[in-house]
Parts: sequence; C-alpha cells; structure tokens
Amino acid sequence: MPMPPEVFGTQPAPEQWLVAAAAALALVAVVPRSLWRLSRNAITIAHEGGHGLIALVTGRRLDGIRLHSDTSGLTVSRGKPTGIGMILTTAAGYTAPSLLGLGGAWLLADHRITLLLWVATALLIAMLVMIRNAYGALTVILTGAAFLLVSWLTEPMVQAVFAYAAVWFLLLGGVRPAFELQSKRRHGGAPDSDADQLSRLTNVPAAMWLFLFHAVSLCSLIGGGRWLLGL
Repeated sequence: MPMPPEVFGTQPAPEQWLVAAAAALALVAVVPRSLWRLSRNAITIAHEGGHGLIALVTGRRLDGIRLHSDTSGLTVSRGKPTGIGMILTTAAGYTAPSLLGLGGAWLLADHRITLLLWVATALLIAMLVMIRNAYGALTVILTGAAFLLVSWLTEPMVQAVFAYAAVWFLLLGGVRPAFELQSKRRHGGAPDSDADQLSRLTNVPAAMWLFLFHAVSLCSLIGGGRWLLGL
C-alpha cells in the first residue's frame, strides 16, 4: 500500500498554548505514581526497543523481546558476550526513550507531524514481530493502534497535539527511570541492572553509567523541549 504524499510533507504546528498543554498532559502521565504505573509501559517499549535495535545494528542476533505487566522487560540477543556490540546494546535501553523523544522533537520542529506518526507506527510494527509474550504483544498492539488511528482518522490539529504529547512524554518519561534505578541501587536492589552489566563489561563504575543515563535524558529534555517550544 503506497504512502499518502502528505507523509513526507509538512503540516502546521499547533499554537503555543496547545504545545504547552501537551507538555502538561505528558507531565501528568509521568509524575503521579498511580498513572506512572500504567504509562511506564510505553517507556518500557522504547527501552527494550532500543536494546533490540542496537543489537541488530551491531550485528547481534535478536532472539526476542518480552514486556511484563510490572513494566519490566527483557531483550535477548545472541553474539559475542563482550565487546563494543554488547556494550552499545546494553547502554541503549535507558537512553532510548530520551533519544527517541529528541528525534521526534527534531521532526516536529521541522513540521513533519504526519511523518513522525508513521515512523512511530512502523517502529512498533517492527517491534511486534520480535515480541515473545502475550502481554507484550497486547501492549505494543494497543500503542501502535493509537498512533495508526490518530494518523488515519483525526483532523490535522488533533494529530499535531497527539504527536507533541507523545514526544513530550518520551522526553519527560525518559528522565524518571534513571532516578528510579539510582534509588533501587542505593537500597541494594537491581544488582543486575543495565548499569551493573555495563560496569562488568567495561570496568567502569556503575555510578558513571548512571551519570551517563542522567546526562542523556536531561540533555535530551532540554534540547528537545527547546525545539518543541520553538526557542
């Protein structure tokens, strides 16, 4: 099925108050613990998708991805257990939501709203192929359906607000997991976290990898936020 020509065209950005309202909506989805338990599933999709994508890019074999109802996930790949490919694959998880948000903000700053919605849908479809459990499949299908329905059935302004809210959510939601991981490690939890795995792979302290996760997420939020606000 050919793509409609407007996919690669530009669309008008929403008014600034709608951009700010989209940011507020995303913030509401991230800050309250009760809502975060649900919305964090979307961040987990991006997290595990980041592991999977970089595993493929670095030449590893991707066996599958599992997403769980407690918002945890697992990506299994085969290949050399050490080296740059394994390091990049492991580091991709906590950085993926923020970097995806930054990329989305760049597209929106260039008024590529429809393209962003289609790219997001395509990535979710590609990820669905690698999902290996029912809950994970359901989560990805529902998320992908939301993007598909909005891009096909709604007016341009609704699409714009949805796209801005989704990107704000990735930028804001990408910040919280690193702080959660830091808190768990402070209390003796998460002994096999991505930061600890990276420490074993590189002999660099896990705290330095946590610093990297924080730096990427906060810099992405600042840079992406400036793009979204037109600053």
